[in-house]
Amino acid sequence: MSAVNSAAPATHGVQVVRFFARFARAQRWEHWLLFLSFTVLFLTGIVQKYRTESWSQNILSTPQRLVWVQSIHHVAAIVLIVEVIIHLAHGFYLLARRKMPHAMFPEWQDVKDAGSMTKYLLFLAKRRPKYGKYSFEEKLTYWFLFFSIGIMVITGFVIWFPIQITTVLPGSVVPAAKLTHSTEAIVAGVFVLIWHLYHVLIERLNLSMFTGRMNENDMRKYHATEYERLTGESADTPDQGGQA
Repeated sequence: MSAVNSAAPATHGVQVVRFFARFARAQRWEHWLLFLSFTVLFLTGIVQKYRTESWSQNILSTPQRLVWVQSIHHVAAIVLIVEVIIHLAHGFYLLARRKMPHAMFPEWQDVKDAGSMTKYLLFLAKRRPKYGKYSFEEKLTYWFLFFSIGIMVITGFVIWFPIQITTVLPGSVVPAAKLTHSTEAIVAGVFVLIWHLYHVLIERLNLSMFTGRMNENDMRKYHATEYERLTGESADTPDQGGQA
């Protein structure tokens, strides 16, 4: 898919909507596989963490149910781990071929954008900052989850194979891993629900992870620098033919 899908200028009062390629099909599948596996892990994990609560005891009322929940948790963990391995392998492949896009890596501009956005939200600035392909908020989400999932994968292996792990490491690593694993899972879950889903679906109704593309109005508003780079047009003074 090309970066910009454009049509001829509008005629006879018809407005033409331009769309911009945002995510490839493989990226969308990876995102939703991550979301589904993470959700299953969160739900089956929260039941086990709070097993002394009445609602958890109703679900884990028999040993068979506990084994069933744990088995689902382990299957979802394997799916997540496989996806992480594929994601990392693809990243190393791109690095080796010097084709790794830099857009998702943090840079000093993100710090300045965060400060500018804070001023905008506090009514100290009249305009929101212009973002490139990814805003500082999107980068924060990606890298927070990247490291959170890494912590949960490592601690999850310790919990899953305690006997094998304690042949190398001291036994105290197991309860420490349990506490770290469950706490990090709750923090990540709250972060996804409150931060990510709110900003993407509620605030912006951003469906690009479904469709793979973003309309021109949203590109101008949320990714103005990227819009200007792709079109050579100002995001502040759109031409009438391309107005959505």
